[in-house]
Amino acid sequence: MASAMSRRGGGKIRAPRRGLNGADVDFQTTWIVLETAFREIHTKNASALSFEELYRNAYKLVLKKQGEELYKRVAEFEEQWLGSTVRKEIVQTLSAPLMVNEGAGRTLATANERRQAGEKFLRRLKQSWEDHQVCMGMLTDVLMYMDRVYCTDHRQPSIFAKSMGLFRDQILRTPLSQHQPNLLDVLTRIILDQIQMDRDGENIDPFLIKSNVYMLEGLYESDVEAEDDKLYLKSFELEFLQQSAEFYREEGARLLKESDAGTYCRHAKRRIDEENDRCRSTLTESTSPKIVRVVEDELIRNKMKGLIEMESGVAFMVDNEKLHELNLVFDLEARVDPKKPELTRAMQKIIAEMGTNINNAAIAASEAPQVQTEAPAAEEDDGKARTASVKPLNQQTAAALKWVEEILALKDRFDNICKESFKTQSVDQALSTAINRSMADVINAFSRGSEYISLFIDDNMKRGIKDKTEAEVDLMLEKAIMVLRYLQDKDIFETYYKKHLCKRLLLKKSVSVEVEKQMISRMKVELGNSFTLKFEAMFKDMTLSEELSNGYKKHAAGVADLNDSKGIELSIKVLTSMTWPLEAFRSGIEGDNDGIRPQIIYPPAIRRVKEGFERFYSQKHSGRKLTWHNNMGDALLKARFPHSKATVHDVECSTYAMLILLLFEDLPNGSTLSFEEIEAATNIPLDDLKRNLQSLAVAPKTRFLVKTPMSREIKPGDRFRYNENFVSNVRRIRVGVVSAGNKVEGDRERKETEKKNNEDRKFQIEAAIVRIMKQRKELAHAQLLTETLTQLSHQFKPDVNMIKKRIEGLIEREYLERMDEAPVPSYRYLA
Repeated sequence: MASAMSRRGGGKIRAPRRGLNGADVDFQTTWIVLETAFREIHTKNASALSFEELYRNAYKLVLKKQGEELYKRVAEFEEQWLGSTVRKEIVQTLSAPLMVNEGAGRTLATANERRQAGEKFLRRLKQSWEDHQVCMGMLTDVLMYMDRVYCTDHRQPSIFAKSMGLFRDQILRTPLSQHQPNLLDVLTRIILDQIQMDRDGENIDPFLIKSNVYMLEGLYESDVEAEDDKLYLKSFELEFLQQSAEFYREEGARLLKESDAGTYCRHAKRRIDEENDRCRSTLTESTSPKIVRVVEDELIRNKMKGLIEMESGVAFMVDNEKLHELNLVFDLEARVDPKKPELTRAMQKIIAEMGTNINNAAIAASEAPQVQTEAPAAEEDDGKARTASVKPLNQQTAAALKWVEEILALKDRFDNICKESFKTQSVDQALSTAINRSMADVINAFSRGSEYISLFIDDNMKRGIKDKTEAEVDLMLEKAIMVLRYLQDKDIFETYYKKHLCKRLLLKKSVSVEVEKQMISRMKVELGNSFTLKFEAMFKDMTLSEELSNGYKKHAAGVADLNDSKGIELSIKVLTSMTWPLEAFRSGIEGDNDGIRPQIIYPPAIRRVKEGFERFYSQKHSGRKLTWHNNMGDALLKARFPHSKATVHDVECSTYAMLILLLFEDLPNGSTLSFEEIEAATNIPLDDLKRNLQSLAVAPKTRFLVKTPMSREIKPGDRFRYNENFVSNVRRIRVGVVSAGNKVEGDRERKETEKKNNEDRKFQIEAAIVRIMKQRKELAHAQLLTETLTQLSHQFKPDVNMIKKRIEGLIEREYLERMDEAPVPSYRYLA
């Protein structure tokens, strides 16, 4: 055989230089010579053959128009050789483990027995195929003229192609015997069994399998030899993919029951890598995407829902911060669907559940019985800052702050999951967007979200930013804006923020006015100029009030009546009524529009200062009316107590507390005033009077008055006298009032806020409708609804019925009219 192969490699056989000159050629004699040579080639005894002489013989036959018979004889020779000799040698390698069905074979024979038997068969078949190719290569050289002339002219496959088809039919397709499979089925079964062994972790010979796969790739279903009709594709690959699908379907179901989610993910990834490697080393790379798709379908696409929902699934991973395993789940589903619908739904469900728990806890806390709000009094040492005394929070206010903090923690938690687990080159935007949408749903599902977010900012502005670095303050502001960004009804937030900002500014509760302004600037960037107009106007009023107070001090210094007021100094905050939320302090408004509430009675010296400022203000701003809000005022008194160590104490208290204390200034020792007498002498509203008397006569550290009988509650008939035995170790004493700080609104207050907000919304909806119609002139009802909703969406989500009512109102006022001639309900702009 070696000499024959050497003969082929020595150079091409040259065609005869002359014709046959009419000489006769005996076909049978010539064929016997050729057949004998062919047999020698097939038995590997070709070293003594003259290939040039053999070529001449074949050439003569073709030239004498006997090419058809020669082609037929060669085909018959190969068919007989393959069918009797080669096939027999291959069949002899078939042993018992290979001849039983797959299930029984795997039971009756060990894996090692099956592997060895299979390798013996594969080795023999590989050798037969390679020998057949070598031999047919030699025959092709001999029959080159026949291929070029006869086969081309008669459109017959080349003798090499014909012999490949004969190998397919005689070796692979012919049944072993009746009711038994053919060698192609046996080959397929053996390769699949070997691959299964490889999947089970046993050693196989990948090169041996690949050689036989190469044979199947070189053979075709028919003699046409179409590229997509390769025997490998039509016979083996289909069976391989089908069996693999069954295997991975069963394995996936078993793993879902037996393993945890993280292990399942790692196993699925390993299986995909294994199949890729197997295609490169054992099968063919063209199968790689197909088998990967099978594994992805059976282990990922069809099992993803079960994987995510299993006990150790995504919810468990989120709860236990298993970010790497979440990344495995993310990577797996990303392989089968870039949108990752199952993981997205799972994350949204988890956020919804966690958010609902936070919301329910906040509602439960808000409905719990009220407990003591702020400490009614506090003392401060001379050398300590005013903010050194921190009051305990109202129970419901603490619950409100906790709600925001937990929402922020929830957001941070899932942002970190997105960053660490849901990324390839960058954070997955689709999942991040879905998570943000779920966060927005959680926040907007909570009816008190706007108020609680405002309270959160309020608390941080009052004490949360104390002792924080600039970077920490920026982070707090950014968190506040972040949670505000999710709110749909930003107009309700604006209402609460105005109330809270109002109290911070007037009660001097804010730690830093500069940080307050930074917050307003961030809101302007996020929500637009119109959102912050009134906030900015409030700061402007504060600045103008400071200038006004300084101007009045200079004016009072030159007026004898005002200059001789026992050292009384007045600091005024003049507020624009349309800017400041006056309804928040309605109980303390003097001269209220209802005409029922009596005016507060001031001591003569204070009344002179008050009236002096009114005259001063009217000279600067004629036509303006001042309305005094005494409940928002405060005072700093100089007080002396006989038994106290400090000579003089600075008592900081509310305006109402000041009026009460001044009643006892000139009373003889031991004299008392009843509750009714104090009320008549001051005209302080009843609720405010009780709260201030509690601070002055009940709170231990600011008990400047003695109450008879002694009890926490203030009731009609109670009597009060100056506490001569009051003692304090500090110079500066601050009298707190229960109602001074911001707290969660009660049901009645919340209904009033919502009512007022709905009234404001009516005007905003009408303004939006008029803007749209003024521009469009005529518009269909449905389109008007859509455009109105779109325009107002950055402020709040309006109710469709409310929009319809506002349209009706504009029609009644002749801003719009219905277009009766229009095919669909439509409106025309009139104004």
